[in-house]
Amino acid sequence: MPSLFERAPNDPKHKDLNPILKLVLELGPLGVFFFANTRGGIYAATGAFMVATLLALGVSYALTRRLPIMPVVTGIIVLVFGSLTLWLHDDTFIKMKPTIVNALFGVILLGGLAFGRSLLGYVFDSVFHLTDEGWRTLTFRWGLFFLALAILNEVIWRGAQAYLADPVAATDLWVKFKVFGIMPLTFLFTLSQLPLITRTTVPDEKRD
Repeated sequence: MPSLFERAPNDPKHKDLNPILKLVLELGPLGVFFFANTRGGIYAATGAFMVATLLALGVSYALTRRLPIMPVVTGIIVLVFGSLTLWLHDDTFIKMKPTIVNALFGVILLGGLAFGRSLLGYVFDSVFHLTDEGWRTLTFRWGLFFLALAILNEVIWRGAQAYLADPVAATDLWVKFKVFGIMPLTFLFTLSQLPLITRTTVPDEKRD
């Protein structure tokens, strides 16, 4: 029976999203978060972010009949920490969400390596065909990168809160970092891994 989260590439029900649409679904909730924060503050932005995240997952499932595991995990954490933010009226929770998500992914990837598992290979094997060494190196680098993002998020929001007298200004600075800092850093890091991917890609004639 096919999984809700994974389908075999030859599954007739499986459909790949248009790359532009996929990008919109991934970045759309962040855009909603930023816009709502400028209009109604962090709590309105948190509520809008939660709704936009659910809508993005719903559209993704409606079009592909599957749910990508990483966005699902992120969405669950958004809902949990967003709900705590609104319920307790404390924006600490939504500010810690990127820390939790990135630390979780980093620990999972590096923990998998400790047990001899290159987990990125299980997620992206249908996209890239790398050697075992290539997957191990790529998994290790992404694990460290996720942990670095977690630490950077803590430095930004806690530093802004400590050194800016205006709490609203401190929150706005963190929102700008979340929208215009994390995504460009991730994009640049991804580009920096292309030489490794190219160097360790298995030629077509050597694939099973």
